Amino acid sequence: MPVKVLSEGWRQVMPALKPQDVHTLFLDAFNRADVEALVALYEPNALLVTGQGPALGHDAIGQAYRHILADDARMELTTETVLESTEGFAVLHASWTYHRGGSASAGLSTEVVRRQPDGSWLFVIDEPRTPNRPKS
Repeated sequence: MPVKVLSEGWRQVMPALKPQDVHTLFLDAFNRADVEALVALYEPNALLVTGQGPALGHDAIGQAYRHILADDARMELTTETVLESTEGFAVLHASWTYHRGGSASAGLSTEVVRRQPDGSWLFVIDEPRTPNRPKS
């Protein structure tokens, strides 16, 4: 579970209670460079797609974020779409801007999140770079 620092040394578990809360918790953990909190937002066998290829599972996702967060990386993120099913899944889209090493890039992400038995939501699939639709 993601954590929120209450004071030095004290942390509180903060679950995503709505699908879009995953984005809020993600952005907070990303901008604090908290790899542990980022990994906690993913199911144990979740898939994160990266520029270096797919990262499957907590260990690989943690390694990917250690690389992504190098050079004081920061992010801005806005949830654009939440499509929630009655079966405990939701598809999220977010527009984002990634700042690293003096440069910035932007895009649209697509994620699938799943409601957990405790009612919280976690990433199942995270694809940060949604491809542009071909023109008809």
